[in-house]
Amino acid sequence: MPQETFSERHGHQAPDAEITVREDAPEELRHAILMIVQNMDMDPKQMRDIVCGVLLKQPDQLNWSPSNVWNEVKCLIESCEWFRVYDIAEKFYDSSYDSWHNRDQAEKFAEDLNRFFREKGIGWEMRDGRIVFRGSEVFPETTAGAVKVLEEMNRPTAANEMREAVKDISRRPEPDTTGAVHHVMAALEAVARDVTGQSNPTLGQLVGKLDLPKPLDAAVEKLWGFASQRARHGEEGKTADTVEAELLVSVAGAVSHFLVKKNQSLQQPV
Repeated sequence: MPQETFSERHGHQAPDAEITVREDAPEELRHAILMIVQNMDMDPKQMRDIVCGVLLKQPDQLNWSPSNVWNEVKCLIESCEWFRVYDIAEKFYDSSYDSWHNRDQAEKFAEDLNRFFREKGIGWEMRDGRIVFRGSEVFPETTAGAVKVLEEMNRPTAANEMREAVKDISRRPEPDTTGAVHHVMAALEAVARDVTGQSNPTLGQLVGKLDLPKPLDAAVEKLWGFASQRARHGEEGKTADTVEAELLVSVAGAVSHFLVKKNQSLQQPV
């Protein structure tokens, strides 16, 4: 196993760059993925099998020497559609796990890839072997924390809606922002119905009964109105963009988390 680098031993890392890349796979990313896999001692033929499998291309049987196969792999990944690059990265993760039968090698691949994403301002990250949306610094913590709390507090419907919201905003080649907003507001609505004990009213009708501190109550009401305008009612020309969808998913997830935790504390005996 390779030894840790100087920066790894001493805990140094470059600051995260501002996210500027989403629906693209820059040339330097395509090369970085191959370099990471090469450092894992995967031979060119294995790499070609994986890349051709994703792209549904037949390997060039005239290329048999390692150098020629390597050049073939480079040409394939350089010329494919941007979202296929992320598909290829996921398959490299899967293959590294299957080949060595332990998670260490696969996680090292994910760690190196995520470091590249952060340093180059690419708005994706690898989590459990899948490429998912990477938003602002608080986005993954907020969404993951909300899902965890909802599951722990036995709110499976809301937890599933939160997961679906993250899945939609992570969709390739284009994020499903409408779906993300729809699911996260469904999660918040499910929590609101649960804590108020009312099964039919909408979130807009329940805000006043949630005992939210002011002005958070007004903020949640406006959040509901904004989400309804941007996604839930599908008004022409008013679809949420990725940044707006990220904001809505983050805030609605945080409010869901807050309501569940607050409700739990109120139910505990004094």
